[in-house]
Amino acid sequence: MTPKPTYTIAVTGLNAIDSPGPGLAVIRALRDAESFDVRIIGLSYETLEPCIYMHDQVDKTYQIPYPSAGQEVLMDRLAYIVSREKIDFLFPNFDAELFNFIKLQDKFDKEIGIKMMLPTLEQFEARHKVNLYRYGKQHGILVPKSKMIFSSEEFAGLEKDFEYPMVVKGKFYDAKIAYNFEQIGQHFHKLSNQWGLPIIIQEFVRGSEVNVCGIGDGKGNLLGAVPMRKLYITDKGKAWAGVSLDDEKLLSTTKKLVAATKWCGPFELEFIKTVEEDYYLLEINPRFPAWCYLTVGCGQNQIEAIVNAGLGKEVEPFESYEVGKMFIRYSNDLIVNMKEFEQISTIGEL
Repeated sequence: MTPKPTYTIAVTGLNAIDSPGPGLAVIRALRDAESFDVRIIGLSYETLEPCIYMHDQVDKTYQIPYPSAGQEVLMDRLAYIVSREKIDFLFPNFDAELFNFIKLQDKFDKEIGIKMMLPTLEQFEARHKVNLYRYGKQHGILVPKSKMIFSSEEFAGLEKDFEYPMVVKGKFYDAKIAYNFEQIGQHFHKLSNQWGLPIIIQEFVRGSEVNVCGIGDGKGNLLGAVPMRKLYITDKGKAWAGVSLDDEKLLSTTKKLVAATKWCGPFELEFIKTVEEDYYLLEINPRFPAWCYLTVGCGQNQIEAIVNAGLGKEVEPFESYEVGKMFIRYSNDLIVNMKEFEQISTIGEL
């Protein structure tokens, strides 16, 4: 029997908080992989990201610079980390950091030997919230009407184009519902202060939210997909519980989109399903969602598959998944030695 290889895999998104990053779910899936063993390197931005201190999940953590520091600083920091740890594969899990990682993808591979499986820059930009309406028209998928706004002076014209309620969305994250003119202003200022401009105003579509977690091979093939309906949503709109669905129309739409765009890597599609059973695409997130461990519970370890595909191994598409599997998220208290907090804060390693 051939022994399993051991890969050192770096993971960002370690903030397992009330609006969790995908990092912990990705790590759990990696530790469940059947085709390889793992050593996990955490890449953190903040010293209070809980996964830093979860030593049963993360073997070692290094702090990395914020995305705003730029690509050169990120490259230098990763080169240092690679001098200490031979990293085989890396999972960036935040939207805001993906631009830098995508731009550096070839350089990472050729100069420091880190493999990733990410969308191209063209794919990443085309699915952005500000371009999504045009994207939907191009690929024959329903998308709510939307408009970018850059200042409060544009509020007055919104009532001509949209009915109340309107959805007010941040550039990277977060969405609020505005039921009147005053609320547009409140949400605009809060979201622009947090995420910058532009802010997106989107048509409100009534229905239930359904999501798909999937992976594409970059050649037009869908390697895996699991649809999910949210059962419990936090005040930030995050799924705290959900159940896998049997939905052929949703899977067909996903397959069509991946084939048309030749999507590479993980993705999450967010839809609204109306009572007429029309599907309106709300967002395409170009990374695994925080609920991606449900795919493992349904029989598709998409995270394991992405590593194998990214390392040049042949990966067969998943043919099925279990319907009616639920995830229920929970919070817990992690007891941490203050010396560990001091070490990551001062040295940037733990």
